[in-house]
Amino acid sequence: MSIHQRMSPENCLPEDRYKGTLITRVWVPGAAAGPVVAVVREAGVFDIMSVATTTCALLEMDDPAAAVKSAVPGSNLGPLSELLANSVAAERDPSKPHLLAPSDLQALKAAGVTFAASMLERVIEERAKGDPQRAVEIRKEINQSIGADLSEIVPGSADAQRLKEELVERDLWSQYLEVAIGPDAEVFTKSQPMSAVGPGADVGLHPRSTWNNPEPEVAVCVNSKGDIKGATLGNDVNLRDFEGRSALLLSKAKDNNASCGIGPFIRLFDETYCLDDLRSCELSMEVAGEDGFVLDGASSMSQISRDPADIVAQTIGRVHQYPDGFLLMLGTMFAPTEDRDTPGEGFTHKIGDIVSISTPSLGRLVQRVDTSDKAEPWTFGTRALMENLAKRGYL
Repeated sequence: MSIHQRMSPENCLPEDRYKGTLITRVWVPGAAAGPVVAVVREAGVFDIMSVATTTCALLEMDDPAAAVKSAVPGSNLGPLSELLANSVAAERDPSKPHLLAPSDLQALKAAGVTFAASMLERVIEERAKGDPQRAVEIRKEINQSIGADLSEIVPGSADAQRLKEELVERDLWSQYLEVAIGPDAEVFTKSQPMSAVGPGADVGLHPRSTWNNPEPEVAVCVNSKGDIKGATLGNDVNLRDFEGRSALLLSKAKDNNASCGIGPFIRLFDETYCLDDLRSCELSMEVAGEDGFVLDGASSMSQISRDPADIVAQTIGRVHQYPDGFLLMLGTMFAPTEDRDTPGEGFTHKIGDIVSISTPSLGRLVQRVDTSDKAEPWTFGTRALMENLAKRGYL
């Protein structure tokens, strides 16, 4: 199935379709070209710029979902089917509207090492120094030594401290274990505001990377007061070779052009969807290659080691403010080890892979893999947005 075939409402909408409050952003071409905040309904995708000119501003409202539901919508920007179809980067008609990532001015953050399975893979990467062939034997050793000890540990607890002391004694301690079971979560800047790529876009890999993978994640949408107002899906694209060589290369491993996939919609919290639904959701992921290779993966939010609200509380507070709010990807338990080509080298992307990340309550994010130097360059940043909104009379 091609990416175009996957970009249908039936494939990308949540399981309950239009019952939730689904927010997106649409690039509208023409004389007054620019991004439009919109709500997704069965009759079409409607302009709600009269409610908020950015999704950042919308999330600052006490009850964003109620504000959207009570507002008189603006123009119909087109059927969702047409907008999704025209969002495929390789087939886009620039004279017609297409979907963007639903975030705009918010900081783009991510939490790492929040699941036991991916926690062990980070330790393996560190010891393998970015070499996938060495990872096989190290993975066996690590799983035999400490795999069973970590799954039930509460981060920051007395049991966690005792385990740390034991692992230090056994020369098995790691900086990744520190953020996995220690008191402080790893929260890093994934990418810059306005840089996320949305449904149908190409996600980017650094062209020098030879060992990498997608990371299917739920992202919470948080306002400047630290209130979680909704959620979306994210692909926290990861370069295992870069980060494995040195944790100080995290920014190069994580933040490259088109390396942050977000979408397809922000589902606002309302009577149909809340934080408890997020806490129990099951994510599925498929990577389909042009070579016929198919990789299936899953991640269960019920297995996360830190509660989403706790990770948010560690991100924002008196020691760190976000006046424009932030999107926070919560981590993944998915860490692919299946061989793709050469035995012992595990999984890595190939150009043209189609990545589909889904969960019933949030829909499906579909994107294609390319290298960051060939993906569409990021040129429309915060200054461009402000100038564009002013030109169109919104500021």
